Order: sequence, then C-alpha cells, then structure tokens
Amino acid sequence: MRISESVGGADLETLRLEEVGDHILVVRLDRPQVANAISTTTGHEIIRVFGALEADPSLYRCVVLTGSGERAFCGGADLKQREGMTDEDFGRQHYLFERMNRAITFCPVPTICAANGAAVAGGLELMLACDFAYASRTAVFGFTEVMRGIMPGGGGTQQLPRAIGARRAKELIFRGTKFSAEDALAWGLVNRLCEPAKLLDETIATAEEICRNAPLSIAQAKKAVDLGLQTDLRTGLYTEIEAYYRLIPTEDRHEGINAFNEKRPAVFKGR
Repeated sequence: MRISESVGGADLETLRLEEVGDHILVVRLDRPQVANAISTTTGHEIIRVFGALEADPSLYRCVVLTGSGERAFCGGADLKQREGMTDEDFGRQHYLFERMNRAITFCPVPTICAANGAAVAGGLELMLACDFAYASRTAVFGFTEVMRGIMPGGGGTQQLPRAIGARRAKELIFRGTKFSAEDALAWGLVNRLCEPAKLLDETIATAEEICRNAPLSIAQAKKAVDLGLQTDLRTGLYTEIEAYYRLIPTEDRHEGINAFNEKRPAVFKGR
C-alpha cells in the first residue's frame, strides 16, 4: 500500500486503509463497537492519513471515507473518553478534532463520504468535510451537541448552512433533533441514497469515474469551487480563470485533445 510508509499503516488502531485498483484509497473508521466514535487516537490517525495526502496528492486520485458495520458511519466524539476530563484536557482534544476536520476539508484529493449509517454530531461534521456524500437509506443525521451543553465545533455551523441554507441549518442545530436520509437527500446534504449492501460499491464506482478524468483538472476545479465560494462573484471568476490557465501547458491537456481527435479513451498521467 503506497500510503503505508507515510502513516505507519500497520500501526493504525482506529482506521483501516484499503486500496481499490491503482488510484482509490478507502479510509474506514474502524470502531464499530462504539458506533465508530472519534477518540483522541482517531483524531491523530486521520491527521496522519490526510496529511500524507496533502504532502503528496499524487498518491491517489480519489478517497472514500466510510465506517465499519451497518449501524453507524460515526456517532461523533467518544463521550466516554471525555468523562472526567479537565477543561484543559477537553480543550486540547477539541483542538485536535478541529485539525482533523481541516485535514479532510482541505485535502487536495477528491474525497467522497459513504455514510453507511448514522452520522451524528462530529460524525456529521466528518461527512460535511468531504466533497460530497452518498448515504445508506437507513442512515440518520443530526447535530445533537446543544443537548450536551456544547455546540457543533468541527465546522458544523459553517458547513451545514452552506450545504442546505442558513434557516434550515439553524432549525436543525437549535433543536438538536435527528433527520432521515430522505430529508438529507431532499435538502442536498447527500447526493445519492443507496441500499446498505450496495453503498460502498456505488461510491467506489463514482470514484472510478473520477479517476478516469484528468487529476490535475479535478484538483484545479476543486480549488476554484472551494475558493470561489468564499468570495464575491467577480473574484470567484478570476479564481476560476487562474486555475484554468494552469492546465493549458500540462501533458494531460494535450492528451485530452489528442484522444478526442483520435477517437480513443484518454490516458491521463497527472502531468
């Protein structure tokens, strides 16, 4: 496995890494006995994996983030681990979780979440940190933090309104209630609902489609979308053109044109 040397794959305790073909990395939260809850170790390990992808985006062309088991993608932070924590320890752990979410959000490699079950609190924030998500029809979602005396603090108050609109996001966060996979699809929070047994296969099939396209093009398009959403339209359009012009001198751009004219599939090399 290409990433193993960078992250010490054999030493991971809470994640399981799998390669699919030459270009896809599946990152699986692997604590099904506790609904794949996020522990301090999980935070460190996700930072290691996604940090390696940031350091060398050429390792893979697409990442799939999912969970073990059928009950939960991720139930949020491991609250049993937080029992008895001092305020200082709680703050240190939360800062780790902030870095963990940012590592996924700013990963240059396209990242798809396959929400195989409940995605609640910090688990929903992990899903929102991905570029888009498919979900099991049996999945449920929600930000329940206000029921525990806290609030979403891993990007939830920023990512959810951007995905479904401020008014609906405020209602869901303020009420702390869960909502269904059908609602998540209708509101645009997930892109597709799948039968539980087919979720990972359908997600990987989409990842394979992405991998057949030019990786530099996808990276620049992702950058243009993400940066453009943070600014006004005029600046966003300039951001898009700046990203576009970086692709003109690439080998892949020439290959794409040649393949079209020669009526054959393009073979992109990321150069």
